[in-house]
Amino acid sequence: MKHTFLFHCLILMCFSAFAQRHALVFQTDFGLKDGAVAEMKGVVYSLSPDIQMFDLTHEIPAYNIWEAAYRLQQTAPYWPAGTVFVSVVDPGVGSDRKSVVLKTKTGHYFVTPDNGTLTLVARQMGIAEVREIDEAVNRRKNSGASYTFHGRDVYAYTAGKLAAGKITFQQVGPKLADSIVSIDFQAPIFDGNRVKGNIPVLDVQYGNIWTNIDQQTFSKLHVQPGDLLKVTIYKGTEQVYSGTMPFANTFSAVPEGKELVYLNSLLNVSFALNMGDFSATYHVKSGPEWSVVISR
Repeated sequence: MKHTFLFHCLILMCFSAFAQRHALVFQTDFGLKDGAVAEMKGVVYSLSPDIQMFDLTHEIPAYNIWEAAYRLQQTAPYWPAGTVFVSVVDPGVGSDRKSVVLKTKTGHYFVTPDNGTLTLVARQMGIAEVREIDEAVNRRKNSGASYTFHGRDVYAYTAGKLAAGKITFQQVGPKLADSIVSIDFQAPIFDGNRVKGNIPVLDVQYGNIWTNIDQQTFSKLHVQPGDLLKVTIYKGTEQVYSGTMPFANTFSAVPEGKELVYLNSLLNVSFALNMGDFSATYHVKSGPEWSVVISR
């Protein structure tokens, strides 16, 4: 009986340790031409070889904090609660910007510089708590002389400990106010007989224009497939594009080379040229300064 009891205790302890581990998802602007990403993963693997590591992307355009913010928002909802995301797009590395871990109300963790990267996930998933990383205990050993690779020495190290259950969220560091550095942008709104929104990102492979106007906001225009819509796109206060195009469910609903409005895979309003590149043709880009107005 004693041996049986000890065996069951051991099984429960092993199960508990395993259950504490969470997936770790990396995002950077490093690219894969050198060893930076592998160094980050090596740090995590050294902490626990059992952590499952995944890549969101390492192709964020250099220093583009806004796109990093969008890709987190785009991806995080499809991962289970407890997943730890590391996002390192950090043009201010070594400066006085804070290194933080955000726990959202959905139970996800985001390890990143507090430089605007958290703008959209905080808005979408809610802020449960924010803690500043205490580098006195949550920094890779003997890395204090390095000031330019916090992604490896601070973020990957802290995220690895958190994902492995070696530290609790409370042990990350001191609690901060429930706020983060945010980037201003046009939120999706219905304004009388039109909807307004932001162009956060491009569908870069095809040049389609993705907006943040969600299906619920768009539905207030009471649009059916085939209805014509007036679309005006601005960069700041400068009008870059104005045209009329039909709303369609599929690209092939319009002739090749013609514009259309459609709902993308995230059910957000988007614009495309069938078999063409809308972005290149009309010189439309993305970012917090790009906005759009759609009306009947």
